[in-house]
Amino acid sequence: MGNFSEMSDVKQWGVLLLGAALLTGALYFTVFKSQRDQNVQAQQQLEAKLHENAELEAYRPKLQEMERQLASLKQQLEIERRIVPDEKQADDFIRAMMSEAILAGIEVRRFTARPANTKDFYSELPFELEVDGPYYSMLNFFDRVGKLERIVNISNLLVASVRKPSDAKTKHTYQYAPGESVVATCLATTFFSHDMAPPAAAPGKPGQVVRN
Repeated sequence: MGNFSEMSDVKQWGVLLLGAALLTGALYFTVFKSQRDQNVQAQQQLEAKLHENAELEAYRPKLQEMERQLASLKQQLEIERRIVPDEKQADDFIRAMMSEAILAGIEVRRFTARPANTKDFYSELPFELEVDGPYYSMLNFFDRVGKLERIVNISNLLVASVRKPSDAKTKHTYQYAPGESVVATCLATTFFSHDMAPPAAAPGKPGQVVRN
C-alpha cells in the first residue's frame, strides 16, 4: 500500500471513514458501553427505590395512629407502675398513709412492717397499723386509703371503743383526746412487681454438679 497522500481522493475518504468506524466501534465497546451499563444499573436502582417508597407511602396515614397508640401504651405503663411499682418504695407508701391519716383527722400510733410475701411476678408488702380517732374520721381514713393510686388492701380489721382498746388487740393504751371514740388495728398490704424468680437450684454442695 502506498502513502496516504498518494492515494486517490476516493480511497482517502474510504480510509478516513473506515478509521472513524473503527474508532466509533472501539469507543462503543469500551467507554460508551460501560457508561450505558452504569446508566441501566442506576435506572434499575432508582426504580427499585421508587417502588419501595411507594410501598412505604401506604403506611404514612397509619403512622400518626401508631404514634398515638404508642403514647397511650406508655401512659398506661406509667399508671400501672404507680399502682404496682417496680420497687418496694416503702417510704413513699408510709408517707402516703400518714398523709391520709392527717387529712382524715385520725392518729397513727403504730406502723410496723411485716415480712414480704414473694409471688411469681409480684410481692406483698404488709404493715400492721394501730390508729384511733373519731368514728366518722376513721371511716373517712379507710375510704381515702381505698382511693389511693397505689393498691392497698385492708384486712384483719378490728375496731373497739377507746374505753376498751384491748378488744382491738392494741399493743398499748394511750391518752386519747376527748373527741376520739374508737381505736382500730388492721393489716395494710401493698404490692410491688418484679421479674419471675428463677427456678430453685437442686440441692447440693457448693461447686458440686448434681446428676440425676
